[in-house]
Amino acid sequence: MRTSLTIIALSSFALLFSCQPDAPKQFNYAPTITVFESEPTTKTAPVSQPPATLPDGMVYVPGGYTQIGSETGLDQEKPVFWTFIKPFLMDQHEVTVGQFREFSTATGFKTEAEKFGDAGVFDDKTKEWDLIKGTNWQYPYGPAAGPAPDNLPVTQVSWNDAQAYAKWAGKRLPHEIEWEHAARNATNSQMIYPFGNELTASNKPLANTWNGRFPDYDAVTDGYHRAAPVGTFGTSPLGLADLSGNVWEWCDDPKVSYQDVLNQTPVRITEQTERVQRGGSFLCEPGWCHGYRVSGRSGSTAETSLMHIGFRCVKDV
Repeated sequence: MRTSLTIIALSSFALLFSCQPDAPKQFNYAPTITVFESEPTTKTAPVSQPPATLPDGMVYVPGGYTQIGSETGLDQEKPVFWTFIKPFLMDQHEVTVGQFREFSTATGFKTEAEKFGDAGVFDDKTKEWDLIKGTNWQYPYGPAAGPAPDNLPVTQVSWNDAQAYAKWAGKRLPHEIEWEHAARNATNSQMIYPFGNELTASNKPLANTWNGRFPDYDAVTDGYHRAAPVGTFGTSPLGLADLSGNVWEWCDDPKVSYQDVLNQTPVRITEQTERVQRGGSFLCEPGWCHGYRVSGRSGSTAETSLMHIGFRCVKDV
Protein backbone atom coordinates (compact mmCIF):
# COMPACT_ATOMS: atom_id res chain seq x y z
CA MET A 1 0.00 0.00 0.00
CA ARG A 2 1.42 3.34 -0.97
CA THR A 3 2.13 5.71 1.91
CA SER A 4 0.44 9.02 1.35
CA LEU A 5 1.56 11.89 3.55
CA THR A 6 -0.80 14.82 3.70
CA ILE A 7 -0.68 17.72 6.07
CA ILE A 8 -4.15 18.67 7.22
CA ALA A 9 -4.50 21.80 9.30
CA LEU A 10 -7.48 21.77 11.58
CA SER A 11 -7.58 25.50 10.93
CA SER A 12 -7.84 25.02 7.20
CA PHE A 13 -10.96 27.14 6.89
CA ALA A 14 -9.98 30.09 9.14
CA LEU A 15 -7.21 31.51 11.31
CA LEU A 16 -7.49 31.99 15.05
CA PHE A 17 -6.65 35.61 15.67
CA SER A 18 -5.80 35.10 19.34
CA CYS A 19 -3.11 37.77 19.15
CA GLN A 20 -5.75 40.38 18.39
CA PRO A 21 -7.52 41.37 21.63
CA ASP A 22 -10.77 42.38 19.92
CA ALA A 23 -11.09 39.28 17.74
CA PRO A 24 -13.51 36.54 18.74
CA LYS A 25 -11.82 33.51 20.23
CA GLN A 26 -13.20 31.06 17.72
CA PHE A 27 -12.26 29.35 14.49
CA ASN A 28 -13.87 27.32 11.75
CA TYR A 29 -13.02 23.66 12.23
CA ALA A 30 -15.02 22.69 9.15
CA PRO A 31 -17.53 24.47 6.89
CA THR A 32 -20.35 23.43 9.23
CA ILE A 33 -18.52 23.74 12.57
CA THR A 34 -17.20 26.63 14.64
CA VAL A 35 -15.02 25.87 17.67
CA PHE A 36 -14.75 28.27 20.60
CA GLU A 37 -11.75 28.68 22.87
CA SER A 38 -14.05 29.48 25.75
CA GLU A 39 -17.76 29.42 26.46
CA PRO A 40 -19.68 31.75 24.13
CA THR A 41 -21.37 34.67 25.86
CA THR A 42 -24.57 34.03 23.91
CA LYS A 43 -25.84 30.69 22.65
CA THR A 44 -28.89 31.57 20.61
CA ALA A 45 -28.86 29.68 17.35
CA PRO A 46 -30.33 31.30 14.24
CA VAL A 47 -33.85 30.11 13.50
CA SER A 48 -33.83 27.52 10.73
CA GLN A 49 -36.40 25.26 9.17
CA PRO A 50 -35.93 21.76 7.76
CA PRO A 51 -36.21 21.29 4.01
CA ALA A 52 -39.78 20.94 2.78
CA THR A 53 -38.93 17.42 1.62
CA LEU A 54 -36.39 15.24 3.40
CA PRO A 55 -34.43 12.57 1.54
CA ASP A 56 -35.74 9.10 2.27
CA GLY A 57 -34.30 7.70 5.48
CA MET A 58 -32.70 10.92 6.69
CA VAL A 59 -33.41 13.09 9.74
CA TYR A 60 -33.05 16.86 10.01
CA VAL A 61 -30.55 17.86 12.70
CA PRO A 62 -31.07 21.49 13.77
CA GLY A 63 -28.06 23.70 14.26
CA GLY A 64 -27.01 24.91 17.66
CA TYR A 65 -24.39 25.21 20.36
CA THR A 66 -23.05 22.00 21.86
CA GLN A 67 -20.37 21.33 24.46
CA ILE A 68 -18.23 18.47 23.19
CA GLY A 69 -16.63 15.91 25.49
CA SER A 70 -17.10 14.95 29.12
CA GLU A 71 -15.35 16.06 32.28
CA THR A 72 -16.20 12.69 33.83
CA GLY A 73 -15.20 10.62 30.81
CA LEU A 74 -11.89 9.23 29.60
CA ASP A 75 -8.90 11.47 29.00
CA GLN A 76 -9.56 11.35 25.27
CA GLU A 77 -12.90 13.08 25.94
CA LYS A 78 -11.20 16.07 27.57
CA PRO A 79 -10.95 19.01 27.70
CA VAL A 80 -14.56 19.82 26.93
CA PHE A 81 -15.08 22.69 24.53
CA TRP A 82 -17.93 24.66 22.97
CA THR A 83 -18.94 24.47 19.34
CA PHE A 84 -21.57 25.80 16.99
CA ILE A 85 -22.87 23.39 14.36
CA LYS A 86 -24.91 24.35 11.31
CA PRO A 87 -28.00 22.28 10.47
CA PHE A 88 -27.49 19.08 8.48
CA LEU A 89 -29.23 15.85 7.56
CA MET A 90 -28.25 12.50 9.06
CA ASP A 91 -29.14 8.93 8.14
CA GLN A 92 -31.73 7.68 10.59
CA HIS A 93 -29.72 4.49 11.10
CA GLU A 94 -26.48 2.89 10.06
CA VAL A 95 -26.05 1.99 6.41
CA THR A 96 -27.47 -1.52 5.99
CA VAL A 97 -26.16 -4.59 4.23
CA GLY A 98 -28.94 -4.14 1.68
CA GLN A 99 -28.02 -0.52 0.99
CA PHE A 100 -24.37 -1.40 0.64
CA ARG A 101 -25.34 -4.21 -1.75
CA GLU A 102 -27.04 -1.66 -4.01
CA PHE A 103 -23.80 0.33 -4.08
CA SER A 104 -21.66 -2.75 -4.77
CA THR A 105 -23.97 -3.96 -7.53
CA ALA A 106 -24.19 -0.55 -9.19
CA THR A 107 -20.46 0.17 -9.15
CA GLY A 108 -18.67 -3.17 -8.91
CA PHE A 109 -16.86 -1.77 -5.87
CA LYS A 110 -14.68 -4.19 -3.89
CA THR A 111 -14.05 -3.50 -0.23
CA GLU A 112 -10.61 -3.71 1.28
CA ALA A 113 -11.61 -6.87 3.15
CA GLU A 114 -12.58 -8.42 -0.19
CA LYS A 115 -9.23 -7.39 -1.66
CA PHE A 116 -7.27 -8.63 1.37
CA GLY A 117 -9.28 -11.86 1.45
CA ASP A 118 -9.94 -11.75 5.20
CA ALA A 119 -11.15 -9.54 8.03
CA GLY A 120 -11.33 -9.42 11.83
CA VAL A 121 -13.82 -11.53 13.79
CA PHE A 122 -13.93 -11.88 17.58
CA ASP A 123 -13.86 -15.56 18.54
CA ASP A 124 -16.17 -16.28 21.50
CA LYS A 125 -14.23 -19.46 22.34
CA THR A 126 -10.67 -18.16 22.30
CA LYS A 127 -11.69 -14.65 23.43
CA GLU A 128 -9.37 -13.27 20.76
CA TRP A 129 -9.60 -11.51 17.43
CA ASP A 130 -8.87 -13.65 14.36
CA LEU A 131 -8.43 -12.88 10.69
CA ILE A 132 -10.80 -15.29 8.98
CA LYS A 133 -10.51 -16.03 5.29
CA GLY A 134 -13.55 -15.12 3.24
CA THR A 135 -14.87 -12.65 5.78
CA ASN A 136 -16.31 -9.47 4.30
CA TRP A 137 -19.42 -7.27 4.37
CA GLN A 138 -21.57 -10.12 3.06
CA TYR A 139 -20.16 -12.64 5.57
CA PRO A 140 -19.20 -10.40 8.51
CA TYR A 141 -18.63 -13.28 10.97
CA GLY A 142 -16.94 -15.55 8.43
CA PRO A 143 -18.31 -17.81 5.67
CA ALA A 144 -19.25 -20.56 8.12
CA ALA A 145 -21.68 -18.22 9.88
CA GLY A 146 -23.63 -17.60 6.69
CA PRO A 147 -24.56 -14.36 4.92
CA ALA A 148 -25.77 -11.28 6.77
CA PRO A 149 -29.43 -10.31 6.35
CA ASP A 150 -30.05 -7.09 4.44
CA ASN A 151 -31.48 -5.32 7.51
CA LEU A 152 -28.29 -5.59 9.56
CA PRO A 153 -25.88 -2.65 9.68
CA VAL A 154 -23.14 -3.29 7.15
CA THR A 155 -19.82 -4.06 8.83
CA GLN A 156 -16.40 -5.27 7.70
CA VAL A 157 -16.13 -2.00 5.82
CA SER A 158 -13.08 0.21 6.24
CA TRP A 159 -13.05 3.99 6.52
CA ASN A 160 -11.96 4.07 2.89
CA ASP A 161 -14.91 1.86 1.91
CA ALA A 162 -17.31 4.07 3.85
CA GLN A 163 -15.98 7.16 2.09
CA ALA A 164 -16.54 5.51 -1.29
CA TYR A 165 -20.15 4.64 -0.42
CA ALA A 166 -20.86 8.13 0.90
CA LYS A 167 -19.54 9.75 -2.27
CA TRP A 168 -21.66 7.42 -4.42
CA ALA A 169 -24.76 8.22 -2.33
CA GLY A 170 -24.19 11.97 -2.66
CA LYS A 171 -23.49 12.26 1.05
CA ARG A 172 -20.44 12.31 3.33
CA LEU A 173 -19.24 10.90 6.62
CA PRO A 174 -20.05 13.06 9.65
CA HIS A 175 -17.45 15.01 11.54
CA GLU A 176 -17.35 13.64 15.05
CA ILE A 177 -18.49 17.00 16.41
CA GLU A 178 -21.59 16.76 14.22
CA TRP A 179 -22.11 13.18 15.39
CA GLU A 180 -22.01 14.19 19.07
CA HIS A 181 -24.24 17.20 18.42
CA ALA A 182 -26.83 14.83 16.94
CA ALA A 183 -26.37 12.33 19.78
CA ARG A 184 -27.03 15.18 22.21
CA ASN A 185 -30.29 15.76 20.30
CA ALA A 186 -29.05 19.10 18.92
CA THR A 187 -29.93 20.65 22.30
CA ASN A 188 -26.63 20.18 24.17
CA SER A 189 -28.35 17.49 26.21
CA GLN A 190 -26.18 16.31 29.09
CA MET A 191 -27.76 12.86 29.26
CA ILE A 192 -25.35 9.91 29.22
CA TYR A 193 -27.06 8.35 26.21
CA PRO A 194 -29.15 9.91 23.45
CA PHE A 195 -32.31 8.51 25.05
CA GLY A 196 -31.58 9.18 28.73
CA ASN A 197 -29.35 8.05 31.58
CA GLU A 198 -30.38 4.39 31.70
CA LEU A 199 -30.04 1.54 29.19
CA THR A 200 -33.52 0.23 29.93
CA ALA A 201 -37.01 1.66 30.27
CA SER A 202 -39.76 -0.41 31.90
CA ASN A 203 -37.36 -3.38 31.76
CA LYS A 204 -37.05 -2.94 28.00
CA PRO A 205 -33.51 -2.58 26.57
CA LEU A 206 -32.86 0.62 24.65
CA ALA A 207 -29.59 -0.37 23.00
CA ASN A 208 -27.65 -3.39 21.77
CA THR A 209 -24.63 -3.77 24.07
CA TRP A 210 -22.71 -6.54 25.83
CA ASN A 211 -24.80 -7.72 28.80
CA GLY A 212 -22.28 -9.04 31.27
CA ARG A 213 -18.53 -9.05 31.76
CA PHE A 214 -16.62 -8.83 28.50
CA PRO A 215 -15.33 -11.13 27.12
CA ASP A 216 -16.33 -13.85 29.59
CA TYR A 217 -20.11 -13.78 29.61
CA ASP A 218 -22.93 -12.15 27.66
CA ALA A 219 -26.37 -12.71 29.17
CA VAL A 220 -27.95 -11.42 25.92
CA THR A 221 -30.72 -9.71 27.88
CA ASP A 222 -31.15 -7.30 24.97
CA GLY A 223 -31.84 -10.26 22.66
CA TYR A 224 -28.75 -9.95 20.47
CA HIS A 225 -25.28 -11.36 21.01
CA ARG A 226 -24.03 -9.64 17.87
CA ALA A 227 -25.47 -6.94 15.59
CA ALA A 228 -29.21 -6.31 15.60
CA PRO A 229 -31.34 -5.17 12.67
CA VAL A 230 -31.18 -1.39 12.41
CA GLY A 231 -33.81 0.45 14.40
CA THR A 232 -34.62 -2.52 16.65
CA PHE A 233 -34.34 -0.42 19.81
CA GLY A 234 -36.29 2.63 18.73
CA THR A 235 -35.07 6.18 18.20
CA SER A 236 -33.73 9.11 20.14
CA PRO A 237 -35.88 12.21 20.75
CA LEU A 238 -34.39 13.60 17.55
CA GLY A 239 -35.52 10.50 15.65
CA LEU A 240 -32.16 8.76 15.19
CA ALA A 241 -31.66 5.03 15.81
CA ASP A 242 -28.66 3.07 17.10
CA LEU A 243 -26.52 6.01 18.19
CA SER A 244 -25.72 3.93 21.27
CA GLY A 245 -24.45 0.41 20.70
CA ASN A 246 -25.01 -2.01 17.83
CA VAL A 247 -21.90 -1.09 15.80
CA TRP A 248 -19.26 1.60 15.96
CA GLU A 249 -19.62 4.25 13.27
CA TRP A 250 -16.82 5.76 11.21
CA CYS A 251 -16.49 9.54 11.23
CA ASP A 252 -14.56 11.67 8.79
CA ASP A 253 -11.96 13.01 11.21
CA PRO A 254 -8.49 11.80 12.05
CA LYS A 255 -8.48 10.87 15.75
CA VAL A 256 -6.62 13.57 17.65
CA SER A 257 -6.73 14.91 21.18
CA TYR A 258 -9.22 17.63 21.94
CA GLN A 259 -6.35 19.83 23.12
CA ASP A 260 -4.86 19.51 19.64
CA VAL A 261 -8.23 20.52 18.20
CA LEU A 262 -8.26 23.65 20.37
CA ASN A 263 -4.61 24.36 19.55
CA GLN A 264 -5.31 23.81 15.83
CA THR A 265 -2.35 21.47 15.72
CA PRO A 266 -1.67 20.25 12.17
CA VAL A 267 -2.30 16.53 11.70
CA ARG A 268 0.22 14.44 9.80
CA ILE A 269 -1.78 11.79 7.93
CA THR A 270 0.00 8.46 7.44
CA GLU A 271 -1.05 4.82 7.14
CA GLN A 272 -0.94 4.66 10.95
CA THR A 273 -3.37 7.56 11.45
CA GLU A 274 -6.55 6.45 13.16
CA ARG A 275 -9.96 7.69 12.08
CA VAL A 276 -12.62 8.42 14.66
CA GLN A 277 -15.42 5.98 15.48
CA ARG A 278 -18.46 6.85 17.56
CA GLY A 279 -21.41 5.12 19.22
CA GLY A 280 -19.98 1.94 20.75
CA SER A 281 -21.00 -1.56 19.77
CA PHE A 282 -22.49 -4.88 20.84
CA LEU A 283 -19.06 -5.72 22.34
CA CYS A 284 -19.13 -2.77 24.75
CA GLU A 285 -19.85 -2.90 28.47
CA PRO A 286 -18.81 -0.30 31.09
CA GLY A 287 -16.10 -2.44 32.68
CA TRP A 288 -14.37 -2.81 29.34
CA CYS A 289 -15.67 -0.15 26.99
CA HIS A 290 -18.36 2.37 27.78
CA GLY A 291 -18.12 3.74 24.27
CA TYR A 292 -21.85 3.96 23.73
CA ARG A 293 -22.06 7.13 25.82
CA VAL A 294 -22.68 10.26 23.72
CA SER A 295 -19.11 11.43 24.37
CA GLY A 296 -17.44 8.03 23.84
CA ARG A 297 -14.68 7.81 21.22
CA SER A 298 -12.66 5.11 19.53
CA GLY A 299 -10.57 4.82 16.38
CA SER A 300 -8.84 2.53 13.90
CA THR A 301 -6.63 2.95 10.88
CA ALA A 302 -8.37 3.72 7.60
CA GLU A 303 -8.01 0.23 6.08
CA THR A 304 -9.33 -1.62 9.15
CA SER A 305 -12.35 -3.91 8.70
CA LEU A 306 -14.00 -5.49 11.75
CA MET A 307 -17.30 -7.18 12.53
CA HIS A 308 -18.47 -4.40 14.86
CA ILE A 309 -17.66 -1.31 12.79
CA GLY A 310 -20.05 0.27 10.33
CA PHE A 311 -21.10 3.83 9.46
CA ARG A 312 -23.90 6.24 8.66
CA CYS A 313 -23.84 9.29 6.42
CA VAL A 314 -24.82 12.94 6.59
CA LYS A 315 -25.75 15.53 4.01
CA ASP A 316 -25.48 19.31 3.98
CA VAL A 317 -28.58 21.48 3.76
